[in-house]
Amino acid sequence: MKRLLLIAAALLLASAPAAAQEPPPAPDRPLPDAAQEARAQALFDDIRCVVCQHEAIADSPAGIAADMRVLVREQIAAGRTDEQVRDDLVRRYGDFVLFTPPLRGGTWLLWFGPFAALLAAGAGLWFATRRRAPATEPLSAAEEADLERILADQAVRPDPDAKPSDH
Repeated sequence: MKRLLLIAAALLLASAPAAAQEPPPAPDRPLPDAAQEARAQALFDDIRCVVCQHEAIADSPAGIAADMRVLVREQIAAGRTDEQVRDDLVRRYGDFVLFTPPLRGGTWLLWFGPFAALLAAGAGLWFATRRRAPATEPLSAAEEADLERILADQAVRPDPDAKPSDH
């Protein structure tokens, strides 16, 4: 009996990751009007999946992307314009949901941040190359004399392994 319970518990633990996965989204149902469906498909390419973040909702397999596609289709079927649909999605998910967010105070960093970082890096490199080596002072007469004495005391010994052509 204990062995049977142990096997049942092991099977239950082994199947837990499969049960924890998100179920696949229902298949998309295109709009009956071809012009409305074309508008929806064009909007799908302009809207970012909030889960995948680098994919449009047209290409994303995430459940939230499927929900967003349904929402867009419902709003188009209800007669809303493309701009109204985008505005509603921005209201729900923020400016990040659009691949090309509007230019306003809150999105300046999105638009100009990469250019500012590139400009700052260029300025840093420019200043780094403009840095000059510190000027060295000439040797004093006493230091010159010490240097001459040190060089005279050292005998230049040839390399014992050197060939006559190396001298």
